[in-house]
Amino acid sequence: MDGAAAGPGAPRVPEELSILPIRGFVLFPGAVLPLTVSRPASIKLLDDTLPITKVVGFLTQRDEQKEEPAPEDLYDVGTAAIVLKLLRQAEDQLVIVVQGLRRFAIRKIVATQPYLRAEIDLPQSIVPEQSSEWQAEFQNLRDSATRLAQLRPDVPEEAAAVIRNIDDPEQLAEFLTPNLDIPVAQKQAILEELDVRKRLRAVQTHVSAELEVAQIQQKLQEDVKSQFSDAQRKAYLRSQLKAIQRELGEGDTGADEQVARLRTRLEEAKPPAEVMAQAERELKRLDIIPPASPEYSVIVSYVETIAELPWSKLSEDNLDLDKAQEILDRDHYDLEKVKRRLIEYLAVRKLNPQGHGPILCLLGPPGVGKTSLGQSVADALGRRFVRMSLGGIRDEAEIRGHRRTYIGSMPGRIIQELRRAGTRNPVMMLDEIDKIGADFRGDPASALLEVLDPRQNNTFVDRYLDVPFDLSQIIFIATANYIGGIPGPLLDRMELIDLPGYTEREKLEIGKRYLLPRQLSENGLKPEQVNWDEEALRLIITDYTHEAGVRELERQIGAVCRAVAARVARGTTEYVDVTPAFVRETLGPAR
Repeated sequence: MDGAAAGPGAPRVPEELSILPIRGFVLFPGAVLPLTVSRPASIKLLDDTLPITKVVGFLTQRDEQKEEPAPEDLYDVGTAAIVLKLLRQAEDQLVIVVQGLRRFAIRKIVATQPYLRAEIDLPQSIVPEQSSEWQAEFQNLRDSATRLAQLRPDVPEEAAAVIRNIDDPEQLAEFLTPNLDIPVAQKQAILEELDVRKRLRAVQTHVSAELEVAQIQQKLQEDVKSQFSDAQRKAYLRSQLKAIQRELGEGDTGADEQVARLRTRLEEAKPPAEVMAQAERELKRLDIIPPASPEYSVIVSYVETIAELPWSKLSEDNLDLDKAQEILDRDHYDLEKVKRRLIEYLAVRKLNPQGHGPILCLLGPPGVGKTSLGQSVADALGRRFVRMSLGGIRDEAEIRGHRRTYIGSMPGRIIQELRRAGTRNPVMMLDEIDKIGADFRGDPASALLEVLDPRQNNTFVDRYLDVPFDLSQIIFIATANYIGGIPGPLLDRMELIDLPGYTEREKLEIGKRYLLPRQLSENGLKPEQVNWDEEALRLIITDYTHEAGVRELERQIGAVCRAVAARVARGTTEYVDVTPAFVRETLGPAR
């Protein structure tokens, strides 16, 4: 025997087949499905076999955890299939599309390396003679499967029509079995069963069990719907009862006072007319919803959020440029180029208060004072300062908010920060903008495009509020460590201001003017209790810190101050002279 065909026009199945192990499922004759192939032996099998014949044998593993199954780890009966398509995604991964042809049984193992090859037999199915009883069994299975396909929401609508059009019992059983929610071993048993009547009855047993579960689920859903309708009816009756009680002057629950307070707060917030109209619609819904209803508290929270937002509250700008220069010089040493650009920015705001200036992005290594520069700009203008850390944010809802249909929904971070700030025009620092992530929940960087566009952000719509809010009065200042981490469209909306690292001379001055006094204060030391030698400070900079900023420098100064504090606290001395020798003794060998 040199081969056998699976049917008219089908490829012939050779007497000797290359065997490709599969795990977690059983391939049936007639089934068409894609397979991902990543085992080296299986990839070599396909590379060697497909140039000769497109027909490959597929055997299911008994234990799907085994990476290199031996012949005894495979079932003896499988399906010969034709490879319809091969896609090479990478050197170590292929995707093939196969169509099952017919069953085969292992007669003899021919080779195990580099992959499994075997001589096979092609057993014939035992088909019962036509009778009314056999036709009734077939019809019963087809009707049950059709009903199951209609009840299950995860099954396409076309599946029921396909099942109704199958006229061959064996084909019906092999179409249904792969889609049953049963263990692999039971599917394998159906594949190995040659008696079509027994095969059909086994499939009927499993289909009937799944149909019973689906019918119970449908009944439960209908019960829930009826309960929901009953809840609506009760809500209507309660609203009627409330109206009657109001006419009689009875049954005061305090809800009316709460609605009145919310309305007063809304009027004090002075939101735009369309926002006020939306809030009024929600307040009217409170009149017909019982206070015990979960939706009641959702509406109250929503209206309270609208009432607490600074719709009309603006900080008055202090545009004294000399004062701004003084604050920048007070808080930061050198950085003359950066300070000059910030003063220019404030000068434009002074001459054109309604203009839309650029979004500034302070770019530089950690510890060079990017965040504190934003605080200084806010101090110079007399505005509130809001810092929003974007590092690690992956959910778009962090920017745009959650829809109110979700349990525990809330506004996005921008609206929440404005609510806390109590003013519509703070200085908002978008910290670490180069570390925004993205995943299946959306891309926060794309959501920021609208926020940072001066021509769009005057009508920013948070999903929770579902009404426009004007962000155009906010001064946005972003910070980043690496330009490569900022998405291109976002970078296009910002003006980069480069903050280079500090030189040794600049670090020395920063240490003397800012870091040393701060560490003395934090460690409880008075200036008269310690004298810092300039060479000691220079030694810390050169031998114990290797950074562009000054954070590590401050930590090392703090370590020396703690050593001084320990001596003073013990009472062994009232005065310490910090010399290079004292620094080496405290901090150890140079790094």
